Amino acid sequence: MSTTFDKVADIIAETCDIPRDTITPESHAIDDLKIDSLDFLDIAFAIDKAFGIKLPLEQWTQQINDGQATTDQYFVLKNLCARIDELIAAKSTA
Repeated sequence: MSTTFDKVADIIAETCDIPRDTITPESHAIDDLKIDSLDFLDIAFAIDKAFGIKLPLEQWTQQINDGQATTDQYFVLKNLCARIDELIAAKSTA
């Protein structure tokens, strides 16, 4: 996960002008880093491009709205990175 986390943290730092050393695997993108929805879309686009995947943001949002998931599952960076790794693995086996 460290490589994925480092790339994601770099993307967040660059996109949102957040000091890189303040971004940790336990950081919650919304609650801790104060990233708004528009900035998160920019981050998601950059992640998609960097990793060659497509984050299923609509599906994740629907799961959160339906009470099937918490924001921590998708917006705490270590969990987001785990999801990214899953999408990369699924893509390589497809």
